[in-house]
Amino acid sequence: MYNPLINKYANVLVNYSTKVTKGDLVIIYARGHEGQPLVKEIYKLCLQNGANPIVRTSMDELAETFIKYATDEQLEYIDEMSKIEVEKADVMIFIGAPNNIKNMANADSSKVAKRSKATLPILSKRLERSASGDMRWVIADYPTNALAQEASMSLEEYSEFLINSCYLDLENPVQKWVEIDNEQKRLADILNKTSKIRIVGDKTDITFSTAGRTWVPCSGNMNFPDGEIFTSPVEDSANGYIYFDFPQNYHGSTSKEVYIEFVDGKAIKYHAEVGNEFLCNMLEMDEGSCFVGEVAIGTNDRIQDVTGNILFDEKIGGSIHIALGASYPEAGGKNQSGLHWDMIKNMKNGGQIFVDDKLIYENGKFII
Repeated sequence: MYNPLINKYANVLVNYSTKVTKGDLVIIYARGHEGQPLVKEIYKLCLQNGANPIVRTSMDELAETFIKYATDEQLEYIDEMSKIEVEKADVMIFIGAPNNIKNMANADSSKVAKRSKATLPILSKRLERSASGDMRWVIADYPTNALAQEASMSLEEYSEFLINSCYLDLENPVQKWVEIDNEQKRLADILNKTSKIRIVGDKTDITFSTAGRTWVPCSGNMNFPDGEIFTSPVEDSANGYIYFDFPQNYHGSTSKEVYIEFVDGKAIKYHAEVGNEFLCNMLEMDEGSCFVGEVAIGTNDRIQDVTGNILFDEKIGGSIHIALGASYPEAGGKNQSGLHWDMIKNMKNGGQIFVDDKLIYENGKFII
């Protein structure tokens, strides 16, 4: 990515997504060294806005080493600095630039589950503060060979894909995201007048109650790129079955051809043709991991195919996704878990969505 584009990218993240202002404590989490140009530009803009930025860096290999060698006591330990940061930060900006996204593919999934369960208080605090407006955050990526290879693209192709997905090819991407936000709000306003959603498709017929819950439009605030409308359904309301045709990636591992059946909110039967042990360990992580924390509709038509990167894949125009585990307080969700695994389903081949028994979405498109 060349300098003018990096400047545009950083400007959107700092001045639109997180609205960094004078006096803000901004923590910039940088995964991998290749994203340094973007991290530096974000850091500079935060300083120019009068904020107080702090950069935290990490290496992909450390997570693998930790899971491999950590004892149960170490897996359950949460350092005080992490607690302070999530309690005190005004803004968190996460920049991913991995050099290997498969470094955790062979990690002990039972230990991964135990670690995720231990970090639940950190995740819950971030979601709680975000819902109350006390903290703003955004997750974004910088193009690397690892991400490009996972998407079966060259680095140049992947960079162009990221730029287009974020509308950074436009002279004023913020204006475009505002337009998207207006349309997302229109759809959310319609959905917020309903109380039941039914999703029908290939080996899928599942219903949720959304009574008293809020549909939230997403237009570049917490994720970049963005493009989804989500809610957290009533915790004991999921009934039916769903088949996920896309590969489902989580923590560097992949489960394929996932099928789940729900009764009164809880996943009672689940299986993956590939990665079944990992799937079972994740869904059996804690009391909340087998309940649905999120139901969402992807709306970014500039993303059409899976790339192996959930930041992009869950936004695919013509898809839906359901997250097992932690729900979102701002949507009214109450489920808590160390898990939040977004599982994506293609809806472009006959998929339908009904709300209060009215068809509103078919073959990957809203018809309202």
